[in-house]
Amino acid sequence: MPQVAARISSEQERWLKDYFRTKSAGAEFILPWAVDTFFRAISSIKSIFSGPELKTIIEAHKDLRLLPDHTRLSYLLLRVMDACDVGMVHTKHGASKASLEAKLKRLDDTQATALMVWAAAYWVSRNCTADSLDEYIKEY
Repeated sequence: MPQVAARISSEQERWLKDYFRTKSAGAEFILPWAVDTFFRAISSIKSIFSGPELKTIIEAHKDLRLLPDHTRLSYLLLRVMDACDVGMVHTKHGASKASLEAKLKRLDDTQATALMVWAAAYWVSRNCTADSLDEYIKEY
Protein backbone atom coordinates (compact mmCIF):
# COMPACT_ATOMS: atom_id res chain seq x y z
CA MET A 1 0.00 0.00 0.00
CA PRO A 2 1.39 3.46 -0.85
CA GLN A 3 2.40 5.64 2.07
CA VAL A 4 1.12 9.15 2.64
CA ALA A 5 2.69 11.78 4.84
CA ALA A 6 -0.07 13.86 6.38
CA ARG A 7 0.18 16.60 8.96
CA ILE A 8 -2.12 16.30 11.94
CA SER A 9 -2.54 18.40 15.04
CA SER A 10 -1.38 17.23 18.46
CA GLU A 11 -5.04 16.87 19.43
CA GLN A 12 -5.68 14.62 16.43
CA GLU A 13 -2.56 12.61 17.24
CA ARG A 14 -3.74 12.14 20.83
CA TRP A 15 -7.18 11.07 19.58
CA LEU A 16 -5.66 8.46 17.25
CA LYS A 17 -3.45 7.09 20.02
CA ASP A 18 -6.41 6.92 22.44
CA TYR A 19 -8.73 5.05 20.07
CA PHE A 20 -6.32 2.81 18.17
CA ARG A 21 -3.32 0.70 19.16
CA THR A 22 -1.01 3.06 17.37
CA LYS A 23 -1.25 6.38 15.56
CA SER A 24 -0.36 4.60 12.31
CA ALA A 25 -3.07 1.97 12.80
CA GLY A 26 -5.62 4.74 13.29
CA ALA A 27 -4.44 6.67 10.27
CA GLU A 28 -4.44 3.53 8.12
CA PHE A 29 -8.07 2.97 9.08
CA ILE A 30 -9.34 6.55 8.88
CA LEU A 31 -7.62 7.80 5.73
CA PRO A 32 -9.07 5.21 3.29
CA TRP A 33 -12.49 5.59 4.93
CA ALA A 34 -12.35 9.39 4.63
CA VAL A 35 -11.25 9.26 0.99
CA ASP A 36 -13.99 6.76 0.08
CA THR A 37 -16.61 8.77 1.95
CA PHE A 38 -15.48 11.98 0.24
CA PHE A 39 -15.68 10.50 -3.28
CA ARG A 40 -19.08 8.92 -2.63
CA ALA A 41 -20.37 12.27 -1.35
CA ILE A 42 -18.97 14.16 -4.33
CA SER A 43 -20.49 11.70 -6.79
CA SER A 44 -23.95 12.21 -5.36
CA ILE A 45 -23.60 15.97 -4.79
CA LYS A 46 -22.34 16.69 -8.30
CA SER A 47 -25.50 15.22 -9.79
CA ILE A 48 -27.53 17.97 -8.07
CA PHE A 49 -25.72 20.81 -9.87
CA SER A 50 -25.40 21.70 -13.55
CA GLY A 51 -22.02 22.13 -15.22
CA PRO A 52 -22.25 25.95 -15.14
CA GLU A 53 -23.16 25.83 -11.44
CA LEU A 54 -20.20 23.57 -10.65
CA LYS A 55 -17.88 25.90 -12.58
CA THR A 56 -19.21 28.80 -10.52
CA ILE A 57 -18.56 26.90 -7.28
CA ILE A 58 -15.04 25.98 -8.38
CA GLU A 59 -14.22 29.52 -9.41
CA ALA A 60 -15.52 30.82 -6.07
CA HIS A 61 -12.83 28.71 -4.39
CA LYS A 62 -9.86 30.03 -6.36
CA ASP A 63 -6.96 31.09 -4.14
CA LEU A 64 -8.66 29.73 -1.05
CA ARG A 65 -7.03 27.71 1.68
CA LEU A 66 -9.78 25.87 3.51
CA LEU A 67 -9.48 25.71 7.26
CA PRO A 68 -11.47 23.32 9.48
CA ASP A 69 -13.36 26.28 10.98
CA HIS A 70 -14.67 27.15 7.52
CA THR A 71 -16.21 23.80 6.73
CA ARG A 72 -19.85 24.71 7.13
CA LEU A 73 -22.71 25.31 4.75
CA SER A 74 -22.88 28.95 5.84
CA TYR A 75 -19.29 29.50 4.69
CA LEU A 76 -19.95 27.81 1.33
CA LEU A 77 -22.99 30.02 0.79
CA LEU A 78 -21.04 33.13 1.75
CA ARG A 79 -18.14 32.23 -0.52
CA VAL A 80 -20.24 31.38 -3.59
CA MET A 81 -22.78 34.20 -3.22
CA ASP A 82 -19.97 36.72 -2.69
CA ALA A 83 -18.26 35.49 -5.87
CA CYS A 84 -21.58 35.96 -7.69
CA ASP A 85 -22.34 39.38 -6.23
CA VAL A 86 -18.85 40.86 -6.51
CA GLY A 87 -17.34 39.00 -9.45
CA MET A 88 -20.48 38.01 -11.37
CA VAL A 89 -18.91 34.54 -11.67
CA HIS A 90 -22.28 32.88 -12.28
CA THR A 91 -22.92 34.99 -15.40
CA LYS A 92 -19.45 34.14 -16.74
CA HIS A 93 -20.39 30.45 -16.64
CA GLY A 94 -24.09 30.86 -17.52
CA ALA A 95 -25.52 29.77 -14.17
CA SER A 96 -28.60 31.11 -12.42
CA LYS A 97 -27.66 32.65 -9.08
CA ALA A 98 -31.11 31.93 -7.60
CA SER A 99 -31.06 28.28 -8.68
CA LEU A 100 -27.51 27.82 -7.40
CA GLU A 101 -28.35 29.38 -4.04
CA ALA A 102 -31.47 27.22 -3.65
CA LYS A 103 -29.51 24.04 -4.37
CA LEU A 104 -26.69 24.99 -2.02
CA LYS A 105 -29.15 25.65 0.81
CA ARG A 106 -30.38 22.05 0.57
CA LEU A 107 -26.95 20.66 1.45
CA ASP A 108 -25.94 19.75 4.97
CA ASP A 109 -22.60 20.76 6.51
CA THR A 110 -20.91 17.49 5.54
CA GLN A 111 -22.02 17.77 1.91
CA ALA A 112 -21.00 21.43 1.84
CA THR A 113 -17.56 20.54 3.20
CA ALA A 114 -17.05 17.84 0.56
CA LEU A 115 -18.08 20.28 -2.16
CA MET A 116 -15.71 22.98 -0.87
CA VAL A 117 -12.79 20.54 -0.65
CA TRP A 118 -13.52 19.30 -4.18
CA ALA A 119 -13.78 22.85 -5.56
CA ALA A 120 -10.63 24.09 -3.82
CA ALA A 121 -8.72 20.96 -4.89
CA TYR A 122 -9.10 21.90 -8.55
CA TRP A 123 -6.85 24.93 -8.06
CA VAL A 124 -3.99 22.89 -6.63
CA SER A 125 -4.35 19.91 -8.96
CA ARG A 126 -1.85 19.09 -11.66
CA ASN A 127 -4.59 19.46 -14.26
CA CYS A 128 -5.60 23.01 -13.35
CA THR A 129 -6.08 24.84 -16.65
CA ALA A 130 -8.98 26.66 -18.24
CA ASP A 131 -9.37 23.76 -20.68
CA SER A 132 -9.38 21.13 -17.97
CA LEU A 133 -12.27 22.57 -15.94
CA ASP A 134 -14.88 20.61 -17.89
CA GLU A 135 -12.80 17.44 -17.59
CA TYR A 136 -12.38 17.95 -13.83
CA ILE A 137 -16.13 18.28 -13.41
CA LYS A 138 -16.77 15.17 -15.46
CA GLU A 139 -14.01 12.95 -14.09
CA TYR A 140 -13.65 13.86 -10.45
